[in-house]
Amino acid sequence: MPLSLYNTLTRRKEPFDPIEPGKVRMYVCGITAYNYFHVGNARVFVIFDVVRRYLLWRGYTVRYVQNFTDIDDKILKRAVAEQTTMQAIADRYIAAYFEDADRLNILRADAYPRATHAIDGIQRLIHELEQRQYAYAADGDVYYSVRQFPEYGKLSGRKLEDMQAGASGRVDVEEESEKKKDPADFALWKAAKPGEPSWESPWGAGRPGWHIECSAMVRDELGESIDIHAGGNDLTFPHHENEIAQSEAVTGKPLARYWLHNGFINMDGEKMSKSLGNFRLTRDLLANYDPMAFRLFVLQAQYRKPIDFTSDALDAAENGWKTLKEALQFGTQFAALSGWSSEVDDLDQETVDRFNAAMDDDFNTPIALSVLFELAKTLTREGNKLVHQGKPDLPIDQLQRQWQTFINLLGVLGLESKPVNLGGNISQETILTGDLTVGLSDGDVDTLIQQRQDARLAKNWAEGDRIRNELQAQGITLIDQKDGITRWHRN
Repeated sequence: MPLSLYNTLTRRKEPFDPIEPGKVRMYVCGITAYNYFHVGNARVFVIFDVVRRYLLWRGYTVRYVQNFTDIDDKILKRAVAEQTTMQAIADRYIAAYFEDADRLNILRADAYPRATHAIDGIQRLIHELEQRQYAYAADGDVYYSVRQFPEYGKLSGRKLEDMQAGASGRVDVEEESEKKKDPADFALWKAAKPGEPSWESPWGAGRPGWHIECSAMVRDELGESIDIHAGGNDLTFPHHENEIAQSEAVTGKPLARYWLHNGFINMDGEKMSKSLGNFRLTRDLLANYDPMAFRLFVLQAQYRKPIDFTSDALDAAENGWKTLKEALQFGTQFAALSGWSSEVDDLDQETVDRFNAAMDDDFNTPIALSVLFELAKTLTREGNKLVHQGKPDLPIDQLQRQWQTFINLLGVLGLESKPVNLGGNISQETILTGDLTVGLSDGDVDTLIQQRQDARLAKNWAEGDRIRNELQAQGITLIDQKDGITRWHRN
C-alpha cells in the first residue's frame, strides 16, 4: 500500500507523489515570537516532526523549513509593555522555542527563516503582484485585491461573500477598512507608525503584512512549488488561503501539492483559545509531565482529529510511556544475563510491515502505537522470564530482532528515553547501546556475590546484608534461588 495523505485542498486522501522522485520539500508555519508556545502549537510541531521522521524512515530526502514570525503587532505590543525592542522580544522567545522543542525531541529544521530577514523577497513579491494588478497601493499601505483571484477560497471552501474582514485577528478592521477597495482585501505592506520598526520600500517606510511573509519565505527557501505545506487547522483560513492567492497569482503554479492540517486541542471539552483564557503553555506542562508522555498523548489521536486535553488523559499517557520504558529495560536484562549484543542489523519484517501500513494510511499513529505496545508486552514478559527463570521462552535471535525493531520504530515516532542515571554508573544511553562496561563489571559483581555467599556460610548475616545493599546501590538486584544459586540483573 503506497503512502496516502489527506489533502485539505482536495478534501480526500491521495497517494503521495512528490514533485521530484525521492525528495520532499516541506514547510511548516512556526511561532509568532511574543510568548512561550502553548500546547496547541506543540501538537503541530510534534505531528509534523513525526511526518518528517516517517518520510526519512521510508527513504525520502527531506528538506524541512519552519519559519519564525519576528515582526507582528503582538510582538510590538509586548516590547512597548516591557520597554524594550521588538528584536529583543523575538530573540528571547525564539531561544525559548528551541529549549522547549528540544525537550519534546523535535528534530531541528533544515532552515528557520525569519520574516525580518526576508524583507527583500517580500518586497519583490509585492511588486510582482502590483505589476499583475493583484495588488494596489493606498496611502503607504499595499493591499491584495481578493476578487482578482478567481480561485480564492478553494482551500477553505469558503465563499467570498461569507468571508469577514479581519478574520486573522491581526488587523484593526475600522482603521484599515477606509483604505481598502473591498472589505475582503488584506494587507501586504503596512505604512510605518511612529515608534515602530520599519523598512524603506517603493511605497514608503513600513513593514510587511503577516500572510506575505510565508509566501516569500517558502519561495526563498524551497522554490515556487513545494510538496507539503502544513500547520494547524486555524491557519487554513485566512493565512494559508492568502498564501495561495499571493503565490499562485505570481507563479501560475500550485504553491503546494499537499496541504496538511492537524486538529485542535480541546481544554476539558472546549476549544483552546487565548481569547477564552483556557490555553496552557508547553513550558508549564513540561514542569509536571515527562515530555515523552506528552508526545505519546499527542500521537494517541489521529492527527486530523480534535484531542481532549485533560489531566486524566495526560496521566494515562504517563502510564503508557512507563509501559514502553519498561520494555526498554529488556535490553539491560538481556545483555547482563545472556551476553547478548544489541548490534543486530535485521528487523522483524512482519512488525515493520504492520507499522508502515498504519503510517501509510495518512499517518495513523494510534494504530502504529498499538504495534509498539504489542512489542513492549512481549519484551517485558520475556525479560521477566529471563530474570526469574534464567532463560526466555522465545529464541534469542528472535528477541534480538524484536528489540531492534522496537527501538527503531520508537525512534520513528520520536519516542526516545534520554540518558538518565539509574542508581549506579549505568545510564539509559548505556542500555540502548548494550555497553555495560561502565560501573561495576560483571566480574566485580560475581566477586561480591561470592563474598556474600562466604559471609552467609560463616553466618555473618550483617556482612551478607551489607554486600547486598552495596550492590543494590549500584543498581544490581540479587535473586536467591532454592537451589542455592544467586542470579542477578542490572536495574
